Amino acid sequence: MILILGGTTEGRTAVKVADEAGKPYFYSTKGEWQEIQCKHGIRITGGMDTEKMESFCRQNNIRLLVDAAHPFASQLHRTVDETSRTLHLPVIRFERKYPPRTENIIWCEDYADAIYRLEKAGTDHLLALTGVQTIGKLRPYWEKHTCWFRVLERETSITLAQEQGFPKGNLVFYHAGESETLLLETLHPQAILTKESGESGGFSEKVKAAQAAKIPVFAIKRPPLPRHFMIVTGEYGLRKQIEKNIPAFYPLRSGYTTGACATAAAKAALTALILGEEQKMISFRLPDDEEMTLPVAHTEIEKNSATCTVVKDAGDDPDVTHGASIVVTVSFSNHPDIRFLQGEGVGRVTLPGLGLEIGEPAINRIPRQMIMKELSALYDKGLDVTISVPGGKELAQRTFNPKLGIVDGISIIGTSGIVRPFSSEAFVEAIRREVEVCVAVGSSRLIINSGAKSERFVKKEYPGLPAQAFVHYGNFIGETLKIAAKLKVPLVTLGIMIGKAVKLAEGNLDTHSKKVVMNKEFLRQVAMEAGCSPDVESMIERLTLARELWTLLSEEDGGKFFPCLLEHCFAHCVPLLPEGKLTILLIDEEGNIPFRIQ
Repeated sequence: MILILGGTTEGRTAVKVADEAGKPYFYSTKGEWQEIQCKHGIRITGGMDTEKMESFCRQNNIRLLVDAAHPFASQLHRTVDETSRTLHLPVIRFERKYPPRTENIIWCEDYADAIYRLEKAGTDHLLALTGVQTIGKLRPYWEKHTCWFRVLERETSITLAQEQGFPKGNLVFYHAGESETLLLETLHPQAILTKESGESGGFSEKVKAAQAAKIPVFAIKRPPLPRHFMIVTGEYGLRKQIEKNIPAFYPLRSGYTTGACATAAAKAALTALILGEEQKMISFRLPDDEEMTLPVAHTEIEKNSATCTVVKDAGDDPDVTHGASIVVTVSFSNHPDIRFLQGEGVGRVTLPGLGLEIGEPAINRIPRQMIMKELSALYDKGLDVTISVPGGKELAQRTFNPKLGIVDGISIIGTSGIVRPFSSEAFVEAIRREVEVCVAVGSSRLIINSGAKSERFVKKEYPGLPAQAFVHYGNFIGETLKIAAKLKVPLVTLGIMIGKAVKLAEGNLDTHSKKVVMNKEFLRQVAMEAGCSPDVESMIERLTLARELWTLLSEEDGGKFFPCLLEHCFAHCVPLLPEGKLTILLIDEEGNIPFRIQ
């Protein structure tokens, strides 16, 4: 059993990640004010000291603690620390992301230091954005100076402030979505005091507004965490740590893409080259900026180059590259930029349409961006990056690479960096659980997407929906719609990109590439049905990938072809949602939604 300590934005995400397992867990908050739905979690409230937490963990067979509490909940962090040491429990700290500390902010070690610095600066009018719990800590300041505290407009907050003797008239109430700038223009403080509360705590927005108004910012540094806490900064890292510490919690293990493995190996190689030291573990960032860590299997260092190997772990996904060695050599170069070279077992592009130049190694755009971001942060001159996959040429024969015109090896791919196990009944069950959560939280609409990339684009269309409204169908479009129908979801939006759309339009409700590929004859029929110009037929014959349709079709032909394709998609999907209303959004490669049907 898992105990999650929450009450924060990170707590909400932790619940979402835990609910994916479909197994019970506990979610604890100090108060009852946080509105949250735990589909499989048991909600408990009330503060726990060390004795109570230890007793609770023993009674409920807790095997893992997830600390997703506020970074300034120091007493809770100490309680978790003491409990974990006594009971020998691992602790995952679900940490926020923090912007770097800059010199234009006056950093304070604690509240006593803040009072000293404020008075030294001659600050007589202060806006404190540190919360109602800090009123007592700042008493020596506000008893002698004008001070406003912004607090949540709750009776408990007002009562706590008045118990501290703070004047009610100097309380400013926080309302979601309010303008920081407007507040500063209203009060005209000489300075603001805030906490280093991270991105989810609105720290950057507060600083930006104050600096725009030329108001000094004093910030309390976040307190340090116990060293043995395993720190993660996003949902992928949280799930990986849960999988590691409680292997049976999820029915299927997630894994890493070849792109993520290549990024880790490339960063390890450059680190080894610069430091002259063998690398055992390496941290790197996913496209969403979440930090992950992978083991380095082997390191070789030479005078002007270094080579590192990361063994790909695809989790429980039936991936042909699972267990393959992703080998990256990084060399100093006279070339001004970072240059990618083809190594053994990595394919070479021979046809257009893949988004890569013909003759280039088959390293997709996002893995290239990940690698370049990591390497350029360490070294600002030219580098040659050679990626190899021993045995990759043989592995590629079990993929569609030969049909795509990629020869001599596999592709280095991945849009999120993470492999979620799509091809199993267990994944369909995971979809069911996520849709149940969407219904449970009362979302007005369910948004289903193939993965992280399409979800990012569609979220712009529905900015007001909760995170639980967005569910990945992977390839199981049909199964996901059936689940939505069974749960009586009234409004469903299906976001789809062209690669899956051409398969769905033909009636393939499972779009996995191992089961179905693009059918050019069907696309020619769609073009004829849509009334496209005669030369479209020969153009379709030249297609390598469906995404080329966006660029090869003229504006006039595209305006006929894509709506017709969507009509076919709609016709196959609507019967699966007899009582609900379906909307389908066709997403282009830039994230635009030029065509839709409902």
